[in-house]
Amino acid sequence: MGQKTITGLTLKDGIWHIDKLVRGYGRIRGSTGTSVRAEAEQVLLERIVQAGAERKERAHWRPTFRTAATRYLKEYAQQPSIWLTATYLKQLDPYIGDLHLDEVDNEALQAYVDDRLEAGRAPRTVNIALQRVVRVLNVASRKWRDDNRKPWLAVVPMIEMLSEKSRRQPYPLSWEEQAALFKELPEHLQIMALYKVNTGCREQEVCKLKWQWEIEVEGLGTSVFLIPAEFGGRFDDSGVKNREERLVVLNEVARSIIRKQRGQHPEWVFPYEGRALHRMNDTAWRNARKRAAAQWKKTHGTAPHPGFASLRVHDLKHTYGRRLRAADVPEEDRKALLGHTDGSITSHYSTAELAKLIEYANRVSATDTRSPALTVLKRKVA
Repeated sequence: MGQKTITGLTLKDGIWHIDKLVRGYGRIRGSTGTSVRAEAEQVLLERIVQAGAERKERAHWRPTFRTAATRYLKEYAQQPSIWLTATYLKQLDPYIGDLHLDEVDNEALQAYVDDRLEAGRAPRTVNIALQRVVRVLNVASRKWRDDNRKPWLAVVPMIEMLSEKSRRQPYPLSWEEQAALFKELPEHLQIMALYKVNTGCREQEVCKLKWQWEIEVEGLGTSVFLIPAEFGGRFDDSGVKNREERLVVLNEVARSIIRKQRGQHPEWVFPYEGRALHRMNDTAWRNARKRAAAQWKKTHGTAPHPGFASLRVHDLKHTYGRRLRAADVPEEDRKALLGHTDGSITSHYSTAELAKLIEYANRVSATDTRSPALTVLKRKVA
């Protein structure tokens, strides 16, 4: 009895070609590259074995979160806020990017949550990132299918959001605490922090401050900065407040800092290694904060206030605001100095009005011996 002929081979122009349907895999096609039937059959058998292996591999395919996140960004690239989603997913990638989708849960996300809170991010900000994770997992479960028509993720785990009611309260610094912290900061952060606590600027308004925004004020022998309304900072909520022009009034300390920075870089007021600093709240800031807290305990014999031990960069803005209020600066002028315009304050001022704002700003100058003492009610540490 003769050997059974293998089907799926067709002779075209003297060369055997494959056209074979493999159950559970699909159709395979292509040239065998040979005119010898026996050799062509061997090539076909090898392709069938390879197809079987691929079918088995696909049956156990488990996509990673990075794979899902990449597909999500491509499919929803037209969404207005997709750039913000991309920012959060990039932050999350070192923590869960290599995990399979069915491994992403509360426990896997805990390290990211802890690090973001330690970096001073509010629970609300962390929750926004976690919501992006849930969105990707939902799409993977409800929309995307593998070659066997099975969902990428069988069940979406419950990802718990942080409580936003327990949001950390602002912590204004005392003068002694400010001195203790600033002593531990590296020089570039010390300069930026001193400028921030004397202008009430937000973090990105300092990091990305440009010389082109400086405006000389005739008759006063000084200048101000007018940050454009479209300035956005790193994230959607880190640029100028309410997307209105931000007037930055310089008191004596801030002016001295600007004089020192002049000429260091053609574009950035506070350059670091030839570029704009990405953020102030970095490892150097957190390490300085720890050293300051440890030194405080050593000097005073008691632990520092928890607010000081976990001080955020944004607390420098709150410190400026509290000092303005303690100096009896009128509310409307405080709002102007802090950039809290909410549509009620114009960025167009007369020389006399600017002179008055500068006078108010100087009431909290760190070099002004007339600066008011700031007494803040703080609970004792247990």
